Amino acid sequence: MPIIDAVESHYSRGELLEDIRAGVGQLGKSPDTVSVEDLAPVDEFHIGGRTATETFLGQLEIAPHDHVLDVGCGIGGASRFAAERYGCRVTGLDLTEDYVRTGEVLCEWLGLSDRISLERGDATDTPFARGSFDKAFMLHVGMNIENKELLAMELFRLLRPGGRLGVYDIMRMDAGELRYPVPWATTAGESRVSTPATYRGTLESAGFRVVAENDRSGFAMDFFAGLQMNGNGAARPPLGLHILMGDSTQEKVGNMIDNVAAGRVAPVELIIEKPA
Repeated sequence: MPIIDAVESHYSRGELLEDIRAGVGQLGKSPDTVSVEDLAPVDEFHIGGRTATETFLGQLEIAPHDHVLDVGCGIGGASRFAAERYGCRVTGLDLTEDYVRTGEVLCEWLGLSDRISLERGDATDTPFARGSFDKAFMLHVGMNIENKELLAMELFRLLRPGGRLGVYDIMRMDAGELRYPVPWATTAGESRVSTPATYRGTLESAGFRVVAENDRSGFAMDFFAGLQMNGNGAARPPLGLHILMGDSTQEKVGNMIDNVAAGRVAPVELIIEKPA
């Protein structure tokens, strides 16, 4: 199976919107009263959740007049956070049709459809014009993208001169065998984890300048410790990543924790600029 088809198959969930609607009801809310913060537990499909998003996007200097690209937007959680926090316009792009359609409805619930557009597409071959965006970001996306050279070249094309790009991905730190399944892949054949050096090399070859690199392993282990403490013997919350990952949630998260704790992979932030 081609990697693009494998990625969409891995993430697709049949009753996703219905499950989120049910979770919102369990919170005592409705589509008319739910908030961006209420949706955070299911919206933030990456290590560190909303806290990581806030810290990461805070480094991109997003302004209200910016048009921002959310690469691999999933159901649009980070797009909604950015639009509400910074007052900017956001376009999200994701391979998974189920995620995009669900995200569109959630934006309607929150009254953000006028500032957020979610589209299905391939980040290495987008439909957008050159220089369409002031800022761009990826949150745990590159692990599913095979050709990172094409990705870097496309992002360079899309950003305006002087624009900033943020990457927060799981990156390979040593050659040890990863335990699967993990949140981004069921098997090794679906995973395209690369080293920070590979990211830097492809980004710099495309014309970017990497201005910061942050290994977030310590933050990740603190986050995992909180997950384990809060999850011991507790029922699943109304909204959470179990809605996205289904019955395999515990195994996927457990393997991811093991992989990070063993130093095989780490969540890494890269802050990148396109020369003015």
